[in-house]
Amino acid sequence: MTDYTCPPKAIVFDMDGLLVDSERLWKVAETALLEARGKEYSEAKHAPFIGMGLAQFLPNIKRVYELDDDVATLETELIERIMGIVATDTAPQPGAYEIVDWVIEQKIPHGIASSSPLSLIHATIGSQEKWAGGFTVRASAEEVPLGKPAPDVYLLAAERMGVAPTDCMAFEDSPNGARAAVAAGMTCFAVPDLTHTTREAFEGVTPYIFDSLHEVLAILREC
Repeated sequence: MTDYTCPPKAIVFDMDGLLVDSERLWKVAETALLEARGKEYSEAKHAPFIGMGLAQFLPNIKRVYELDDDVATLETELIERIMGIVATDTAPQPGAYEIVDWVIEQKIPHGIASSSPLSLIHATIGSQEKWAGGFTVRASAEEVPLGKPAPDVYLLAAERMGVAPTDCMAFEDSPNGARAAVAAGMTCFAVPDLTHTTREAFEGVTPYIFDSLHEVLAILREC
């Protein structure tokens, strides 16, 4: 027995690290940002803030690295750096094409709820020819008062799809993102991006933890 609706009435996808292998690109951009200021990227310092919206992420990065720049300057530079590489170096995560194809075939309403700015969501989705013109529902943390782990961006995505949050299933790769989805009232299927987190980090957040989107798709096909 499951305690969620299967197939779901709607699906909300995280983007970075879940649909596309872009967390490594963020690391490249953030490393360059820090090196320009004489700082060295630290996995330990970054880990608690991965998955947060930039409005929450950057003040924390400024604090833990003791940066002199104001947050607005850091944000502008970071977005410029990531935009410079996303168009040519973004690859889909294993199973991403297949699960999106299945969702479309089943005519399940779907959208994106991302911590990235809308400009970067558009650029990232646009970098994948297979998804050109897709994901017409796109919600960004820059559009809501609070980014992940607050539920706001997931609630916005549900509103734009016209589906109650409790009728939505969310797919996430980060603990902060999973917390946001659960706080919105959604069932969250987690596919941990092991470049920045662990399966254990999701314990107590969601019981639905999978090794890949291929595994998630197999579950959905059995509904």
